[in-house]
Amino acid sequence: MESRNRVKAGAIISLSLFLTPGAFVRPQTRSLSSAARQKEAVVTKHARGTFEVKMSPQVDDKAGDQPVGRMSIDKRFHGALEGTSKGQMLAVMTEVKDSAGYVAMERVNGTLDGQSGSFALQHSGTMKRGAQDLTITVVPDSGTGQLVGLTGKMIINIADGKHSYEFDYTLAKAH
Repeated sequence: MESRNRVKAGAIISLSLFLTPGAFVRPQTRSLSSAARQKEAVVTKHARGTFEVKMSPQVDDKAGDQPVGRMSIDKRFHGALEGTSKGQMLAVMTEVKDSAGYVAMERVNGTLDGQSGSFALQHSGTMKRGAQDLTITVVPDSGTGQLVGLTGKMIINIADGKHSYEFDYTLAKAH
């Protein structure tokens, strides 16, 4: 049983490393009334950099087969986003080779292009027989500090075992 859980944990880690998006969707701008437009200025930016990630299997106390794998996530970001994050991931592997799915939530703390605060990211990824689809979105209204009003989408690239990110975001600032 224990070796089966280790195999599943390894498969989950592999899933997270192979789920990369084929295309990136830019965030949509919000429709604002003319009064709201006068109070807010929206700045769209593109941030990029690298990160290291440590994922650790989380074992439930229940005995028996675990239909959903759970992992803790610890990341350290470098580049335009400097900081750390902690989160949780749930994943399901299927009997079909290269088919799986995962969801994750993480809280990022640090600076984004010199603005300090925190925000939450929501991941949703699937792989259908090797075809991958991954969406990582800023949780609405999760920004704190100088990152209040943050919206955006992130993509993750993995090449030669190294992780990098690209993050298109807007930061609404009140006048």
